[in-house]
Amino acid sequence: MRGMWEQLTQIRQAAAELAQATVWSLTDDQLGTYLDQVHAAEQALAAARLHLISEITGRALPARQGARSTTGWLGGRLHISARTATQWVHLATHLTQHPGLDTALSTATVNTDQAQVIGAALAALPRTVGAEIIDKAEATLVGFAADYPPQPLARMGQRILWHVAPEVAEQAEADALRRQQQQAHHSRAFTLTPAGDGRTRISGWLDAEAAATVTAALDPLCSPHTRPADDTRTPTQRRADALLEICQLALRCGQLPDHGGEPPQLVVTVPFDVLTGQLGTGLLDTGETIDATQVRRLACDAAILPAVLGGQGQVLDLGRSRRLFTGAVRRALVVRDGGCTFPACDRPARWCQAHHIQPASLGGPTSVDNGTLLCAHHHRVVHHDGWQIQLGHDRRPVFIPPPHVDPHRRPRRNLYHRRP
Repeated sequence: MRGMWEQLTQIRQAAAELAQATVWSLTDDQLGTYLDQVHAAEQALAAARLHLISEITGRALPARQGARSTTGWLGGRLHISARTATQWVHLATHLTQHPGLDTALSTATVNTDQAQVIGAALAALPRTVGAEIIDKAEATLVGFAADYPPQPLARMGQRILWHVAPEVAEQAEADALRRQQQQAHHSRAFTLTPAGDGRTRISGWLDAEAAATVTAALDPLCSPHTRPADDTRTPTQRRADALLEICQLALRCGQLPDHGGEPPQLVVTVPFDVLTGQLGTGLLDTGETIDATQVRRLACDAAILPAVLGGQGQVLDLGRSRRLFTGAVRRALVVRDGGCTFPACDRPARWCQAHHIQPASLGGPTSVDNGTLLCAHHHRVVHHDGWQIQLGHDRRPVFIPPPHVDPHRRPRRNLYHRRP
C-alpha cells in the first residue's frame, strides 16, 4: 500500500510539473508525440481509477458510509456529474468481467471511450454463446480499436457475432432486436415542460416504428412554404411548425375523442377590449399568457371557447365552442383559393386556416369576400409582420408587403394554386 501511495504522489507531482511546462518551443512532430504520451498516461490512470472503484463497490463501502449507490458516493466525493459517475461504475464492471479489456486499457491499447463501447457490446451478447465466443469477440474488438474510433467500433460490436461465430449470429441478432424493440416501446415517453419564458420544451423517446411514422407525417410539411430564398426558417423551426400544423389538422377534422365530455378545444380567457384594441393579453387554459395579436389570430379559424371578462374580471360571456368559416363558406374559400394564398406558398387547403381580412373583432363579416386561406406559418406572418391583404379586381387575395420587405410595397399574389 505504501508503494502505491508513493507512486501516486510521484505521478501527481510529475503531472503538476508537466501541466506547467511551456510547449511553444516544441516542434510539430513533438507536439503530436507528446500528446500521444499524455493520452496514454491518462488511459493508464483511468484504469487505476476503475480498479479502485471496483474494489470500493465490492466492499460495499458507499453503503457503509450512508450512500445509496456507488454512483452517488462518487459524485459527492469527487464532485462529478451523475452521468460521469455512472459511466465510471459501468466501465469498472466491464473491466472486472473482461480481463483482456482491462489489460488493453491499462496499456493504452484502447481508450476509455472505446473500452465503454466494447464492454457494452460484450454485455449485450447472449450468455448462451459461451465463454469461448465471448473471449474471441473481446479480442477481436480490442484489435479493431487500433483503427476505429468509438462510434464505428460500436456498430461493429453490434454485429461482432457475424465475425466470430456466424453460425449463431442470425438467431442471436433476431433475439437482440426483439428485446431492443420491446425495451424501446416500454420506455416511450413524451413531455411538454413550460420554461416560464414563453417557450415550452418538448422531449421524449419513440421506438423505431413510431419514429418512422412521425417522420413520415412531418417530412412533407418541413419543406419551405415559399421559395427557399424567401423562407428564412431553420430546419428545426420548420420541423416545429410542421408538428403544429399536424395537430391543427387533427383538431379541425373533428374526429378526436371527447375530452371531459366535450370535443377537444382551446379555451382563451380575454378581456373584452383585447378583442377590439391592439394592447392587452389573453390567458390560455394551460396557464400561459399570449398577446393580443395571438388572440386575434386564434379567433380567425380556431376551435376556441371564448371566456370574455369585463373590467373587474367578471365573466361577461362564456360562449359556445365554435369554428368560424365552416360549411359552405369554407368550401367556397377552398374552391377559390386552392390552398395557402400567401405569395409562392404551396400548402394545400387541408393544411390551411381561414383568415379574416377585416378582423371579426372590428366588425369584419365571416364571408368569402372577407376571408382567405393561410397555412399556420403564413397566418402568423400576416398577423405579426405587417402584411396587408385586399381583394383584387377578380375577387382574389392580393398581398401588400410591409416596408421592410419591399420599400415600394408592390402587390404580390400566389400563382401556385391558380387554375388555368
